[in-house]
Amino acid sequence: MSFRRFAQLTLGYNLLVIVWGGYVRASGSGAGCGRHWPLCNGVVVPTNPAINTMVEFAHRITSGVALVLVLGIALAAFRSTARGHRVRGAAVGSLVFIIIEALVGAGLVLLELVANNDSALRAVYLAVHLANTFCLLACLTVTALWADRPDPGPSRPTTPGLVRLGWGTLGAILVVGVTGAITALGDTLFPAASLQAGLAQDSSPTGHFLLRLRIIHPALAIVAAAGALWVAGRAVRLVDTPLVQAAGRWLMGLVILQLAVGVVNLVLLVPITTQLLHLLVADLVWIAAVALTAGLREA
Repeated sequence: MSFRRFAQLTLGYNLLVIVWGGYVRASGSGAGCGRHWPLCNGVVVPTNPAINTMVEFAHRITSGVALVLVLGIALAAFRSTARGHRVRGAAVGSLVFIIIEALVGAGLVLLELVANNDSALRAVYLAVHLANTFCLLACLTVTALWADRPDPGPSRPTTPGLVRLGWGTLGAILVVGVTGAITALGDTLFPAASLQAGLAQDSSPTGHFLLRLRIIHPALAIVAAAGALWVAGRAVRLVDTPLVQAAGRWLMGLVILQLAVGVVNLVLLVPITTQLLHLLVADLVWIAAVALTAGLREA
């Protein structure tokens, strides 16, 4: 298997692990292994486990496999490239961020920031978790993009303004992702019986802070989506390289898809299926934006 193919498969596998982690949160299974890490309920392999224990234990196993794969990516990068090659830094970054990912996950369990915990600390942890996940995906994405390609060395982009817009788009998507993670927590802990009831919860001055924050996410998402569509469209018009053309078009399509999924998710009162789809598309939007910005830097 080529290094590029290995990197692509590792990126895809990590996407699946992230979505499964979303299911752990949405299904309330985060406490399935009790306050134990890395053991599950005090043992290596649980016997006669409940459903929530199986869900959480499966997530730990798949996360462990992801860690091994990313370690393999880092080793392969050093074997297949010369000293100073940019892919080495990206691969090492992937390894660093997946280790942090494991530590943050352990903190959620050990501090009991799972199940029905509705504290501000849990919201902060989820925000950090989401930001770190995006950093991991960014490093894995550029590793896959740069694998088996010569390092062009330092160069000045021909469209520095577009590069800055690309970075700005990444920042906007990151903020939307963080607010989305907190919103998803509120949806899980305080489900609404109807759309009208949900709006009443959100606007109540005495409501929980997670409910009052729910209105922020869709508002930011609309603004960020408009900006991403404009930047991607401009990049596609002005930069005629294969990576920018492909990433820009994918970004535009995925942003539109994400808006549609978000509306469906809201109308259907955020069932787990559409929550996970929303999470998956959000990750794909991020990957496309990373690829677009990388392509603009090389143009």
